[in-house]
Amino acid sequence: MPFTPIHMGPGILIKALMQSSFSLMIFGWTQILMDIQPLIVLLTGKGHLHGFTHTYGGALLIAAISALTGKYLSEMGLRLLGVFKSNHQRLTWFVTIISAVIGSTSHVLLDSVMHSDVEPFFPFSSANPFHHIISVSLLPKLCLYSGLAGAALFYVAAFRAKHITAKNEREQKP
Repeated sequence: MPFTPIHMGPGILIKALMQSSFSLMIFGWTQILMDIQPLIVLLTGKGHLHGFTHTYGGALLIAAISALTGKYLSEMGLRLLGVFKSNHQRLTWFVTIISAVIGSTSHVLLDSVMHSDVEPFFPFSSANPFHHIISVSLLPKLCLYSGLAGAALFYVAAFRAKHITAKNEREQKP
């Protein structure tokens, strides 16, 4: 994948499906952390482009770092955006960890399809069984389409919830 933003498409779809059981902010933070190591390699010209961070073992380590740091950063961001109205609202650790693990493991999977140097099961195997399971030109399109579908589903669900809430409020009035 050409850096982190394209990975957000599947995250938006997952958010639409899981709603409050998934944090798109944690997922996005995880995408950024996943690509720090390749960025360093690109800037310095030293190292393996898709190294340990692009293995499932590395992905779980990144998920742990992302969960520990992202929970508090996301809560602060949500308060600044006005999503969390009080200082007592918090992301649960369950949502934080699930979002980080989905973020890091999906990142490895998507990059495994596109890049031949990804070794997702290292140190157990250097094979990449996912490389080119779909065409490289189709992969970013699927990510984009999944993001568009997720956005549509999310807004349909939000519209329905708002409509149902308004209907319930009208029915409760004398």
